[in-house]
Amino acid sequence: MIVPAYNEEESLPGVLRELAAAAPEADILVVNDGSRDGTSRVARATGVLVADLPINLGIGGAMQTGYRYAQRKGYAVAVQVDADGQHDPRELPKILGPIAEGRAALVIGSRRLGSGGYRSSALRRFGTSVLSWIVSRLTGVRLGDTTSGFRAANRRVIEAYARFYPSDYPEVEALVYLHRQGLAVLEVPVSMRERRGGRSSITLRRAAYYMVKVPIASVIGALRGRETP
Repeated sequence: MIVPAYNEEESLPGVLRELAAAAPEADILVVNDGSRDGTSRVARATGVLVADLPINLGIGGAMQTGYRYAQRKGYAVAVQVDADGQHDPRELPKILGPIAEGRAALVIGSRRLGSGGYRSSALRRFGTSVLSWIVSRLTGVRLGDTTSGFRAANRRVIEAYARFYPSDYPEVEALVYLHRQGLAVLEVPVSMRERRGGRSSITLRRAAYYMVKVPIASVIGALRGRETP
């Protein structure tokens, strides 16, 4: 399991305990993305694998680090779990099942399809809807939660993402890239919880940048066709 983390010392210990309880047989890699707090220290205290990036590369760089590790170690499946505690590790079977059954190469745990008491802000829900519409238009696949950080990937996706993973805010572009590679993406419902500690690195200014940059980059990526970067 790949857990990208940036300044998540408050929430990370609880997330790692839950992951270990839900999947005791799984290896957990925390990718410390140049955090300025005790993220690396609290992760190491739990005994998990830790990769410390010297600078903050963003979620794209952190995730590609995790996928390259999974590729080199020969893992058949890799799972992405955010470090903020909003995902429930008890729902891992929901995203792993379709991978095991061969129904998809990548499975997204969708907060839009699931139930639960927590809802993100109206602005964030609007942004997610816009990005989902863009992905649907570019790929022909209807997805409701293109920014979810709760995902399971098979070996073909691991190989693809080890070669190339978008930088900056990559979740949407990464889905378009998989479409170019002919890899199937499936969405399943999961619940969403309140952040366990700390605060999101997505400020209003960054969100505005995200909404401009990501659609443009996704369209450019779709126009490239299915070549390998």
